[in-house]
Amino acid sequence: MVFLRMVGWIAFYLALTLSPLIVALSISAPLGNGFSWDFAIALGIGALGLMATMPLLTGRFRRAVAPFGIDIIFYFHHLIGLVIVGAVLLHALLLLSLEPLLWHDLKPSGSSTLHIGVGALLALILLVGSSVARKKLHLPYDIWRKLHVLLAITTLALSVAHVARINYIFSTATLRYLLIGLALLWVMLMIYMRVIRPALLWRRPYRVESVVAERGRAWTLTLIPSGHSGFNFQPGQFAWLTIRHSPWAMQEHPFSIASSAQNFGAGKFGAQNLDAQQPEIQQLGRIAFTIKELGDFTSTIGKIVPGQTAFLDGPYGAFSPDRHAPAGLILIAGGIGIAPMMSMLRTYADRDDQRPITLFYAYRNLENLTFREELDALATRLDLHQVIVLSEPPADWSGERGLLTSDIITRHLPVDCQQCQYYICGPQPLLDVVESALRQAGVTLDRMHFEIFDMA
Repeated sequence: MVFLRMVGWIAFYLALTLSPLIVALSISAPLGNGFSWDFAIALGIGALGLMATMPLLTGRFRRAVAPFGIDIIFYFHHLIGLVIVGAVLLHALLLLSLEPLLWHDLKPSGSSTLHIGVGALLALILLVGSSVARKKLHLPYDIWRKLHVLLAITTLALSVAHVARINYIFSTATLRYLLIGLALLWVMLMIYMRVIRPALLWRRPYRVESVVAERGRAWTLTLIPSGHSGFNFQPGQFAWLTIRHSPWAMQEHPFSIASSAQNFGAGKFGAQNLDAQQPEIQQLGRIAFTIKELGDFTSTIGKIVPGQTAFLDGPYGAFSPDRHAPAGLILIAGGIGIAPMMSMLRTYADRDDQRPITLFYAYRNLENLTFREELDALATRLDLHQVIVLSEPPADWSGERGLLTSDIITRHLPVDCQQCQYYICGPQPLLDVVESALRQAGVTLDRMHFEIFDMA
């Protein structure tokens, strides 16, 4: 069923994205242009179709992203951005090489059609370039998001205006209405994403219950819903968090849910810690995030005070054992990648689920190992085998030392785990090492599940 949904959504996306190109190919171009010219025009039309449907990839539509996982969708969005830049650049270079007179039209007194096209190309390069190089440019995430939306609007508007001035293309009624329709779809999607969805979130606020310091410069932020029951989620999923701002402010950040999914967050952050003064509807919706101080926003988590209002958009993600019914779990975490694993462990403990679990946890030192004590406590409630790997271990450490390597993984993998599922979350170097090690151990890709940290 999941496979059929994947095929259906891919077919829908391709039909919508390629429709301008398919219609354009049926139009009779002016005689004498040749294949290269037609190919250049096709590149431009195809790139426009991809641009117009980009909000479908970033709109966080649950039904559409559920079969794939939203991190994969966002990664695909990044790749498509690069494809669009390549297609538009090739479109421009081909036309200029085929018709040298077009260089003269680039002068201030030249063709306005070309000037608009150049403006669209520059806006597109800034749009994609600022995303690719955001960290190297030290561009704050919140500023980048606003810039990203502004440049996206500018790029699409100029691109549509550019195509509209090419008579033999835009004068064709079918293509004209299709391009206008795609532009209107883009506008409607933006209105939904930036106006309607924030309004829906505004009606379902959360209240900060507590902010607790954890080992390793991490904080556990616990929220309870105000006037509603919260949302169900699967262990390992995540949500977008907005705090100190309204949902319209574009100040949301994605974080893995760390609390138990059983009974709407019962467990460490659930039933045994409930405040009897709170209405039951709020108690059941309690949800917690463990966030490490890594950037501008995360470094302020410790300054949040109980009682502040927050907003959550979720749940999202396919990184959950509830989707796969495994015979056993192999969890591999690096740093704060332990957060979604804690949701899985807490959920299994609350369910009294005794399926075998092996946890590989790579960290720098024992003193700052996040959840050190709770992991030991969970091991008494679960069939849990821990493999802690420390790059700076204490002198008396008897466990694994150094970085997580293929040798360590192979040595500690269960002998009989053909039906186990593998969940990996951490920085990219760790993901690369783990994938290589598991492949060598004969683990197929369909049993490996990765959570990608950075979706921006």
